[in-house]
Amino acid sequence: MLVKLGRRQAAVGAAMVALLTVAACGTDDNSDSGGSGTKPSGTASAIACAKGSITGSGSSAQKNAVDEWVKAYQSACSGATINYQSTGSSTGRQQFIGKQVSFAGSDSALKDQQKIDADARCAPGTAVDLPMAVGPVSLMYNISGVKDLQLSGPTLAKIFAGKITKWDDPAIKAENPSASLPSATIATVHRSDGSGTTDNFTKFLKAVGGADWTFDSGSDWKAPGGQGAKGSDGVTSTVKSTENSIGYAELSYAENAGLSTVKVKNAAGEYVAPSTDGASLGLSTAKIADGDDLKLTFDYTTATKGAYPVYLVTYEIACTKGLPADQAALVKSFLTYTASDAAQTAIGDLGYAPLPDAVATKVRAVIATLS
Repeated sequence: MLVKLGRRQAAVGAAMVALLTVAACGTDDNSDSGGSGTKPSGTASAIACAKGSITGSGSSAQKNAVDEWVKAYQSACSGATINYQSTGSSTGRQQFIGKQVSFAGSDSALKDQQKIDADARCAPGTAVDLPMAVGPVSLMYNISGVKDLQLSGPTLAKIFAGKITKWDDPAIKAENPSASLPSATIATVHRSDGSGTTDNFTKFLKAVGGADWTFDSGSDWKAPGGQGAKGSDGVTSTVKSTENSIGYAELSYAENAGLSTVKVKNAAGEYVAPSTDGASLGLSTAKIADGDDLKLTFDYTTATKGAYPVYLVTYEIACTKGLPADQAALVKSFLTYTASDAAQTAIGDLGYAPLPDAVATKVRAVIATLS
């Protein structure tokens, strides 16, 4: 099915929902049940707090979002401890399969053998991919005197493939006729660890780069050259400290570091700056899988005006069954909160877009079945 975007809640409405959520969650946590409380009537987005301790690991792309969610949940639910470690998507998936964590964050859905292994870990249940955070992947750069750089997908593919090596290359100058581009060597920066951000960025390059990008997409960087750095924070700090560099990371990292970002040409022929609204428009043509495993398939070639074409969705990987009862209750309660309107609205200022309505509805329905 095609994903249809919903309208964001007004700020006042979101604040009221958040207040209702916190109030209800706090009330449940003060009950004598020792586990999950019941959902009070009249508060549609209220979350029943659960007690105990769980650990998750994985995606650094969603770290800022998860930190916000954990802070809000633990503030309301004093009997819960949630520890999320930003290890990178590949490590998160491995630790989930190895039963080292209760849930994992990943910028890519489980693939083939990973899904088989994760299902085995979750027996008698199965592992499910639950879309949770949407955001643009920014191309951040550090070029003195250049503040409004714009590049097409094929040009980006040539840069990261090492086929364009100077900032004053004719292809870059043609897209930036008014910019004072230096005759300096381009320093590309990529993730050195397994990363869903890399997977999503290279999927974009493969889709739009044509013959200029001959490398497979995936969590590990496959193109030659460039400098590797661990985590989105590592890529960001390397770009910030390296003159004439360019790298990729979630928008919040670029904004927090004060780095300029590239306007990327979309399929409609527009150069668009990274934004949550633009990422939502880009995602509007994605397809969502049937069943409970909610893998999304992106479409980078449909001409959607205003769409920012480089984006990602982070997934929470969870067991439908198979966790110890106390962990299962807390995972379900926490994910119920993260998928709520209140939680999705809360991360808007951190560089994330809310889940599209069609996706959010399916995510909430699957979470409700976890046990």
